[in-house]
Amino acid sequence: MAKKSATEKNNRRIRLVNKYAAKRAALKAAAKDESLSLEERFKARLKLAELPRNSAKIRIRNRCEVSGRPRGYYRKLKMSRIALRELGSQGLIPGLVKSSW
Repeated sequence: MAKKSATEKNNRRIRLVNKYAAKRAALKAAAKDESLSLEERFKARLKLAELPRNSAKIRIRNRCEVSGRPRGYYRKLKMSRIALRELGSQGLIPGLVKSSW
């Protein structure tokens, strides 16, 4: 199990990203818009820099929903390789069979 503080920090980041997503997208669009003056685009960049750093989507860490583990993460299943193996061995994941030869 991952530390509870690490998973909570990541959840807080996810909430911030959702809260500022629309504002961040609008500012990014304004900063890239060639039809606006250079000064307006620069102001949009400054406003973008004033937003919280944790509101950027890139700062979210993919974590296992079962154990909170940050490494060996399968995006499709939203879990780590270790949790996948344990649940697969118990037969809790449909269509997954542990191979043996």
